[in-house]
Amino acid sequence: MKIRPVILCGGAGTRLWPKGSKHQAKQFIDFGGWTLINKTFERIKNNIYDYPIISTNAKYIKDVKKALKKSKIKKFKIVLEPAKKNTAPAILTSALIKDIPNNQPLMYFTADHLIENPSKLNKEINKNKSNLDNKNVFIFGIKPTNPSSEYGYFLTKKDKKKNKVTSFIEKPKPTKAKQVIKKKGYWNSGMFYLRKDSIINNFKKYQPKTYRSCLASVQKAKYRNNVYYLNKSSFVKSIEKSFDYAILEKTKNINAIKLDIPWSDLGSWKEICKMYGKNKSKYFKKKNVFYRPWGSYTNLFNGKKFLIKELYVKSKGILSLQKHFHRSEHWLITQGKPKITLNKKIYFKKPEESIFIPLGAIHRIENPYKKPVKIIEAQLGSILRETDIVRYQDIYNRV
Repeated sequence: MKIRPVILCGGAGTRLWPKGSKHQAKQFIDFGGWTLINKTFERIKNNIYDYPIISTNAKYIKDVKKALKKSKIKKFKIVLEPAKKNTAPAILTSALIKDIPNNQPLMYFTADHLIENPSKLNKEINKNKSNLDNKNVFIFGIKPTNPSSEYGYFLTKKDKKKNKVTSFIEKPKPTKAKQVIKKKGYWNSGMFYLRKDSIINNFKKYQPKTYRSCLASVQKAKYRNNVYYLNKSSFVKSIEKSFDYAILEKTKNINAIKLDIPWSDLGSWKEICKMYGKNKSKYFKKKNVFYRPWGSYTNLFNGKKFLIKELYVKSKGILSLQKHFHRSEHWLITQGKPKITLNKKIYFKKPEESIFIPLGAIHRIENPYKKPVKIIEAQLGSILRETDIVRYQDIYNRV
């Protein structure tokens, strides 16, 4: 029996954008000829998988179908949620639809992860298929590359050749994260692997109300053109919880598959800047390099309501003291040690550190050292042009 991939595609990706602003969900953002959802679809084009199930909502169904067409996936099923209830009801309802046998292995991916070596992941998924039973859950850990506070962690112990999960640590501060990493903790990737009967048994035991409401919403669902329209009156009775809180925090039957692969959920502009910095040769064009008295900047990618640049500040170079009316900025330092003015405070930053420049904040970059400074900059706003600069001081007399 093949593994059924299930793509969770209902998230809004609100962490990336200013509060209250209209934005595109992260999985559909064009990052330069590719999107995260299409990367996900390409990942499941492997003979270990059956056709995919996509769990989403009415807001995103057109984008999902567009992505399926772009990836040339002709056979699929979509489960349409009539209300936002987090990942627990999404995981359960997608398992309860027709044509899925009780012992069917289900691999749950989120639509907004960047996994640069999917062959290793798919190999581990296939290898562990025989270890699935009617109660256990497998989660996926990523070996940390830094003590990030943006991800949750988990710890394990060996139990009959399996990595038994002993505890979860939710987005610790850097100091605590360092301690967790010393104990061989892994990032919790948010991917789940289990059989249909395991999902049913765990929900019946730990979330019986949600099980009954989700079962009713599937039984009363209308099906047409490959889409299950879940019954709203039944679905809304389910409890709004993530799968982690609904099931993982209650069951003790959790095993981990540990991976050492390049992975990110691109959940912050710092992570997005890292991605562009790592792959800047793919985006570099000589015509997009612009020289200034303090150094130069290169436009790497002009997206929808965002612009990615690389700033090069030569030794003793000083940008003007300035502000913007229409954009905020995220800076990731990749080389050198810039002196940064942000309103009335001064910061000295090192490579891998970042800083956020809010809309309207007065700011400046200086390079007091011999080594050039390089910064990946993400601009967010309605106007992303050089005309949106108000200068207060400038050593090159451009005020």
